Amino acid sequence: MTDLVPVITPLDDTPAVVVERQERTIRLGDLGIAPENLRFNEPPDDDIPTLAATIKAAGQLQRLTVRPGRGKKEQPWMALDGRRRRLALNLLLEAGVIDDDYPVTVYVETDPARQAAALLLTNTAAPVHVADVVVAIGRMLKTKLTIPVIARALGYAEIEIKRLAALAALPPIAISALKAGRMTLKQARLLARMPNADEQVEIAEVALSGHGFQDWRIVERLDASRVTPHDRRCALVGEAAYAAAGGRTEVDLFGELAPVLLDPDLLTETWLKRARSLAAVFEAEGIAVHVTAGHEPDLPEDLEALGYVYGGVLHDEEMARYRAQRDVWRERAEVAGQALAEASDPEAADAALVAMIRAKIEVDQIGSVGRVVTTMVMSPASPMGVEVRCYAPEEPEAEADDTVEGEAPTRPVAPPAYIPPEVEAPEPETDGVNHALHAVRTDVASRGLIRALADDPGAALVALIARLFTLLVLRVHVARSDSALAILATGFNPPGGRMIETLDGEVRQRLDQRRATWEASGETVIAWIHALPHGEKMALLAELTAISLDVREERTTLIRRRARAEAAELAALCGADITLHWTPDAPFLQSHSKPLLLAMLTDMGAEDLRATSLKKTELVDWVAEQAASRSWAPIGLSWAGSDDPEASDGEEEAEPVDELDDAPDDGAGAFAVTHAGEAALAPAAA
Repeated sequence: MTDLVPVITPLDDTPAVVVERQERTIRLGDLGIAPENLRFNEPPDDDIPTLAATIKAAGQLQRLTVRPGRGKKEQPWMALDGRRRRLALNLLLEAGVIDDDYPVTVYVETDPARQAAALLLTNTAAPVHVADVVVAIGRMLKTKLTIPVIARALGYAEIEIKRLAALAALPPIAISALKAGRMTLKQARLLARMPNADEQVEIAEVALSGHGFQDWRIVERLDASRVTPHDRRCALVGEAAYAAAGGRTEVDLFGELAPVLLDPDLLTETWLKRARSLAAVFEAEGIAVHVTAGHEPDLPEDLEALGYVYGGVLHDEEMARYRAQRDVWRERAEVAGQALAEASDPEAADAALVAMIRAKIEVDQIGSVGRVVTTMVMSPASPMGVEVRCYAPEEPEAEADDTVEGEAPTRPVAPPAYIPPEVEAPEPETDGVNHALHAVRTDVASRGLIRALADDPGAALVALIARLFTLLVLRVHVARSDSALAILATGFNPPGGRMIETLDGEVRQRLDQRRATWEASGETVIAWIHALPHGEKMALLAELTAISLDVREERTTLIRRRARAEAAELAALCGADITLHWTPDAPFLQSHSKPLLLAMLTDMGAEDLRATSLKKTELVDWVAEQAASRSWAPIGLSWAGSDDPEASDGEEEAEPVDELDDAPDDGAGAFAVTHAGEAALAPAAA
C-alpha cells in the first residue's frame, strides 16, 4: 500500500452526472476548518501571505466547500476544502483589512458521501503525507461513515480504505512517528498487526525518540501465534485437505504476509491421520512406527539410530550397494515431493511416499550391514511430506565365538584387516657403533637423500603423494619415527562438524575408491603411486591436498588472518564457486538467527515481507528453496571479495527502479489525485 490507486470506471454510454450545488454567502466569523480536512494540523505555509494579497486585490475567486457545524465546539460552517484560503482571510483579519462580517461565498454539502468526496479537493494542490490521510479516514469513520460509502465517495477500492482504517486505529504517537519519518509505512503496517495497544505505544515511543523501530519484537510476537502454509505439516496436508477438514484461513489485510491457518490443531490432526495411514502399511509388516508432529516419542533404550555411513566403514561391494540405494531413495523422495505438490491424485502420492519410505529402510539396512529395522519415527518434512528415521536393536558386545560348527553366523563376518606388503630394508651396522656415531651416520644419510630427492622432482612427487596418502587415507604410520619423510598432515574432520556429501563427501569418496584400488594392487604405497600415470598422480595429489585444508575458526575472537589470506589466493587460483556443487541447506541454515535468514533473502534478491511471519523451521525451508532456485550462497563462503568498490555502485545505478512500487516507504506524497481521479469523483459522490 505504498500508493493508493483510484478505481476508474471505463467510459461507456452512461450520461454524465450533473450536480447542482447549494451556494451561500456566510460571515467570515462563522467559518472554521473541519478537523477531517487532510491538512487540518499543518501550519501555514510560506505562500499564505501571497494568497492573502491576491484576495485583498482581486477578492474571492474560488468558492470554499463547507458542511454545517456539529455541536457547540464547532463554528456554524466548517471548511472541507479551502483551508489555505481561510488562513489567508484570517491573516487579513488580523491586519485589520477585513472584519468578522466579511462575506465569504461557499458551497454547502450536507450529504456525508459528498462531504467525503470534497475532502479530496484539498489534495489537488500538492500531495499530502499518508499519515494525514490515515487521520482523515479515522475521523470519517467516527462520523458514522461506512467503508463502502467512503470508498465510493473517494473513488478508491474498498480494500484500500480498509487498510487505511486499520492504520487509523494506531495510537496517536504512532501516527506522529510515521509523519516524522521515524517509522516507515511498512513498519506502521507491521505495528498495526499487534493486538496489544500498550505494546504499540511502547514501540512507537522508542521509534519517535530516534532509537529505531523494533521490527524483531513484533515479528517474534507474530511468530509465536501464527501458522502459515509454509509449515512442514502442509507438505502432506494440502490446502484443499485442510479446508475440507474445516480448517479456517485468514488472509493478511495488507497482502504482504502469508495467510494464517487459524486451526493448527486441526492441521496436526489431519497430518497425523494421513501419516498413520502410511504407517499402517509398515506396521502390517512388523515394524513399530511412531508418528509425531511435535515432541519426540519415548523409545526403548535398547534401540540404536541408523544413519549416514561414511566411506571406509563398509567393504567396497557393500559401499557400492549403499550408495546406489541411497540414490534410489533420493529419486523417490523427489518423485514424492512432486506428487504432493501437484495434489491431483492422493492415491498416487501415497504410493510414492510408501516407495520412498521403503527405499529409506533399505538404505539404512544396507548401511548397517544387514541389521533389521524394527522401529521407525515419522515426522513432518518439506517437500516430501514425511521424514523417516530408522532404528534397530543395539548389538551386543563382541564375545568369544560360540558358533557351532556348520551353523551360519547371524551376521556377515568381516575379513581380517588388510596387511600391506613391505620392502625389505637394509639392516643398520650397529656392531661397535655407539649412539652418537649412529646418529651422525643417519644424519649424513638423510642429508644425502635430501639432495637426491631435490635433484629428482618426479621421485620427490611420488614420495610426497605417498606420505600424504598414508597419513590421510590409510591413517597409519603417523609417528615421525615410522616414516622416512617427516611431513605431517591431518585431514579436515573437526569435532561436531558434518560431512557435506556434494563437497568434502565427494573427495572422501574418491579417496575411498583409491584406497580400494591400492589394496587390490598388492604393492607398496610408493610402488603403486610410482606406477600411476602422471595425470592420476596429480589428481590424487589434488585430492590429498584438498582434504587436508582447514580454515575453520572456532570463535570470532580467533581470526586466522594468514590462513584466510592463503585461502583467498587458493580460491582465486582454482576459481572456487561453491554454488556449482552446493547451496545452503536446512542443517546449515538452522544455526542462523531469523534476522540473518531474512538478510539472506535480501542479499539473493528474494526479499518477501511474507517471510517475516514464518516460524524458524518454515523460514529455513523457504531460504533453502530460494537459494537452490537461484544457485546462491552467502558471499562469506566464497573466500573472495570485490576489489573494486565502484563495481557495486555501478550495479546499483544500472538497476531500474519502478517509480510506483519502489518509492521510499516513508508515506510522504502517498495520496495524490490525478485528473482521472477527479473525473471519478462526480459519479462517486452523486
